[in-house]
Amino acid sequence: MIEPKTDKELEHMRESGKISALALNAALEAIKPGISAKDIDKLVEEEIYRKGGDLSYKTVPGYKWATCITFNEQVVHGIPTDRKVKEGDLVSVDLAVSYKGWHTDCAWSVLVDGGKIEDRRRKIEFLRIGKEALRLGIKEAKSGNTVGDIGAAIQKKVEVEEYHVVRALVGHGVGKALHEEPEIPGYGVSGTGSLLIEGMTLAIEVIYAEGTPDVILEKDGWTYSTEDGSLSGLFEMTVVVGKKEAKILTDWRKV
Repeated sequence: MIEPKTDKELEHMRESGKISALALNAALEAIKPGISAKDIDKLVEEEIYRKGGDLSYKTVPGYKWATCITFNEQVVHGIPTDRKVKEGDLVSVDLAVSYKGWHTDCAWSVLVDGGKIEDRRRKIEFLRIGKEALRLGIKEAKSGNTVGDIGAAIQKKVEVEEYHVVRALVGHGVGKALHEEPEIPGYGVSGTGSLLIEGMTLAIEVIYAEGTPDVILEKDGWTYSTEDGSLSGLFEMTVVVGKKEAKILTDWRKV
C-alpha cells in the first residue's frame, strides 16, 4: 500500500521543493556559452546548502555530485564534467534536495542561444512539446485517477508529434526516500496501474527523444544517451496528488 503523506511530512516536502526550485532556477540562469557542467554543479551545491537543504544524490551509492547535467543526445544521469556549454547546445539539469530527510526531485531542459536559425526552431519546438507533455501529465495527478492516466497523457502528446518516450527510464514516487513506489512511466494506458490518492507525492518525468527511444550506457558508467545520437529532452517536477488538481512543489518559474 502506497501511503499518502501527512500534513507535517508535506510541510517538510514543501520546504524541500522550494529549495529545489531555487537551485534549479539558479542553474538555468547560469547556462550560457563558456560555463562548464562542473561550474553549474558547484553553483547548485552552494545554493542548496545556503538554503538549508542537503544533496539527495549523496544517497545514491557511488554518486558524488549535486546534479546530473546532460547535453544534446545525452538522456539522463550525466556526470558534471569540464565540458563547456556551447551556442546551440540543448542542456538539461536534473537535481534533488533533501530537507529534514524529505526529498524532492526536478529537472528542466533549455536551449542555449546561438546556432543556425532552422536548427534553433527545430529544437525550440522539440522542447515545447516536452513542457506541454509534462503539464498534461501533471494535470492527471489527482485523486481517483491512476498512474496509467499520467503516462497516457504524456505519451499521447509526445508521440503525436512523432517523437518518442524513452521507455527504459521512468518517474517515481518520492518522499522519505529519493525513489519510492510507484513507478511513473511516461507512457501507459488510461485507467490502469496504481490508484492515485490525495497526498501522494510523485516525481513526474517526461524523458523523450527526437529519434529512437533506445538508449545506451556510456563508458563513464552513469550517462545514458540516445542510441542513434538524436536529441533528448528531460522535464520533471515533484507534485502532490490533489483532490481536484496536483500541487507542484518544485516550480522554478515561480520562485
